Amino acid sequence: MNIYVATISPQIAEEEIKEAFAAYGKLSSFKLIKDNYTGALKGFGFIEMPKKTEAEAAIAGLNGKKFKGKKLTVKEARSNPDGIIFGPRGKIRTSSYGFSR
Repeated sequence: MNIYVATISPQIAEEEIKEAFAAYGKLSSFKLIKDNYTGALKGFGFIEMPKKTEAEAAIAGLNGKKFKGKKLTVKEARSNPDGIIFGPRGKIRTSSYGFSR
């Protein structure tokens, strides 16, 4: 199951987010989106967990949880048959984490 995570504080380390999700089960992929020029986190990312029950538990447990002063937004990422993942503002990436603009 693909999970969309947003409102990530720029002060948070990637490893902290990864560990928070790993506490709920195995992660098959983990990608926080960074600015191409500065390398700074853009405040959102995608996590894929192979077991739906673990992913749903992670969503329930982490949505609204405070990390470095910001409440995380965690929900299931929407996708379509072409493998494009949609966030709340439209097309974000393809299934291979390549950007589509």
